[in-house]
Amino acid sequence: MAKRLHDLIFDLDGTLVDSCGICVDILSQMLVERGSDHRIDPLGARPFMSHGGQRMVSALLGPACGDPAAELAEFRARYAERPTDPASLFAGVVENLTLLADAGHRLAICSNKPQNLCDKVLADTGLAALFPVVVGGGPKLRAKPHPDLLDETLCLLGTAPADCIFIGDSELDHQVAEARGIPFLFLTYGYADPSYQPDPTTSHDDFTGMAGALLDLTRGRRARRA
Repeated sequence: MAKRLHDLIFDLDGTLVDSCGICVDILSQMLVERGSDHRIDPLGARPFMSHGGQRMVSALLGPACGDPAAELAEFRARYAERPTDPASLFAGVVENLTLLADAGHRLAICSNKPQNLCDKVLADTGLAALFPVVVGGGPKLRAKPHPDLLDETLCLLGTAPADCIFIGDSELDHQVAEARGIPFLFLTYGYADPSYQPDPTTSHDDFTGMAGALLDLTRGRRARRA
């Protein structure tokens, strides 16, 4: 019996969607409403996108930050009411996810973003139908780099680590994939810590190039079966 194609597990923020803009917009509005003169540097904000919600909100609100947990709750409530512009998807995401799905890969999301926000972002950007499995953060699942979210993703897919590839943009994604023995592909344009040094042989500077490499692998496997 021919072995089926790899399941492809994707991080969301910094991998498929550039969420920094909407995060900065929401937090900047919170600052304006409080009469704070603190301003957020959009470029300087990018590395904080992978540091977890509470740390991100605390750092970007700066001296205007009150109780971090309450600030995060307000931020997420505002996020849930804000549409995500499809233009915030990274170049090539829609076309190449479609090609990968059409080629026979099952696609999944494994993200620290809360489940309701994952579902909303995917719906807003038109990606929801491409992902039969979406696992986001919740009270019973510890955030990456703990393996809880990835374990839940594997469970819902009904698959083994050896039958998957994990695609992400940060050292957290790499750590959780490595912990479960899943091959990892790194996208350089996301929110990784500047000190992170990925394997250049598994790194890609754009989504189209990464997807092309996966499709070449798919075509090669099919040719070997013929």
